[in-house]
Amino acid sequence: MPRTDTDLPVATALLLQQVRACALCTPHLPLGVRPVLQVHPAARILVVGQAPGIKVHNSGIAFDDASGDRLREWMGITRNVFYEPTQIAIVPMGFCYPGTGKSGDLPPRPECAPRWRKQVLEQLPQIALTLVIGQYAQTWHLPESGKCSVTTLVQRWQEFAPSVVPLPHPSPRNNIWLKRNPWFAETLLPELKLLVAHALI
Repeated sequence: MPRTDTDLPVATALLLQQVRACALCTPHLPLGVRPVLQVHPAARILVVGQAPGIKVHNSGIAFDDASGDRLREWMGITRNVFYEPTQIAIVPMGFCYPGTGKSGDLPPRPECAPRWRKQVLEQLPQIALTLVIGQYAQTWHLPESGKCSVTTLVQRWQEFAPSVVPLPHPSPRNNIWLKRNPWFAETLLPELKLLVAHALI
């Protein structure tokens, strides 16, 4: 299980208290405010997703769902390693569950990243590898990539490695994408596991 904020340096713990007290998006959040993130200044890998789904909102634990199981498989690590904050930081583009639309979960709330992202990332000085998952994360973290599709950007992953790797979302909704792009499992994932292992040394 993830550690509590009592294990954190004072400055990081205070910032996370402020994040968890944020009410900026309250009128737009169907289930209310519950920021979900994992931050420690010693972390070596940063995982950047979109926003918590309803299961993660309910548990309060990032990637505590089928997407997380697949992501940990892609990374070649266990749950224990994934939820060790001195190893893995998890900072989605939106910290709270945004609700559901016609075709799945809504995008991350646009207020969240401009308000908190820079401050939170400043608490992660030891990051050696950033995994950028999905369109919203890639637009923020790889602005030089222009308006590439997720598929095109992931195909170009070697341009950003070894410090950044763009990934498709590991959601079961992407099973069709994975079947249509066998190169992802055959070529990228073995290299991703090596990059993860190297970053955690």
